Amino acid sequence: MDELSMEDIVTVVDDDGTEHVFEELDRIELDNGNRYVALMPVYEDEVELLEDDGDVLILKVLEEDGENYLVQIEDEAEFNEVGTIFEDRLIEKYEAEDQ
Repeated sequence: MDELSMEDIVTVVDDDGTEHVFEELDRIELDNGNRYVALMPVYEDEVELLEDDGDVLILKVLEEDGENYLVQIEDEAEFNEVGTIFEDRLIEKYEAEDQ
């Protein structure tokens, strides 16, 4: 398994104050200025890693008072559009690494 650099690691604090650690797989900015990130959970415990379903978390980046916040994408059409972009980019990225 490749070592992760600290710049690839993102800690997200949920509404309950619980910290979750993710690897940032990719980020995009659309022509309309909206920014998004694709994240994969990072686990310290091997059992949690084995139980993970492998889903990628896609969040929207909002800026407020100079701070960046990650929020869920509420609009289904927006989520589908961004999800398709990330899917294509990640497939392309990992296929290139395998060659």
